[in-house]
Amino acid sequence: MTKIVLVSGSLRRDSLNTTALRTVRRLVRERPAGPDGPHEVAMLSVGLLPLYDGDVERCDGSAAVREAKELVRGADALIVSTPSYNGEMSGALKNALDWLSRPGGASPLTGRVVALLSASPGARGGVDAQPALRGVLSRCGALVVDHEPVALGRAGELPVTDGEFTDPAVVGALGGLLDAVFAAVRQPVDVPA
Repeated sequence: MTKIVLVSGSLRRDSLNTTALRTVRRLVRERPAGPDGPHEVAMLSVGLLPLYDGDVERCDGSAAVREAKELVRGADALIVSTPSYNGEMSGALKNALDWLSRPGGASPLTGRVVALLSASPGARGGVDAQPALRGVLSRCGALVVDHEPVALGRAGELPVTDGEFTDPAVVGALGGLLDAVFAAVRQPVDVPA
């Protein structure tokens, strides 16, 4: 069994990034079960986390932060989908990564396999936000999956059924990213010091 946590950097109810992750969730559930049973998939809502505050952290954070860290700690991999806000990841996503990266040395991101994607109504699909996201995750000790960027351009025009993308090319791209995630999870790795 492989447990994957999906993280959308968008808070919007009809978010294109959340739609992409709902599609990934279906693809995970459709995968044949592993030797330990069916794969698990969960969503982490970054909107539930308070703004990062060192004073709150020193007082053991908040319940939402503790739950988010436990969810990530129990995952084999994360798939993070980010919008592009002025060419960068959203503030809500950066805030979540700030919480998850703390404290240094005990971060649930350290050694965790993470794959990236983005979706946008623009033609470039939010790809401009991916390098900075990759950089932050790498600095947090995450093992970022090496894969051709998946950036869903003009995503607002793509067909959606039941909150999931149905375009065969999009489903294929998301499936390819998921293949890379499963391959990375199976690889033995050295956790960064």
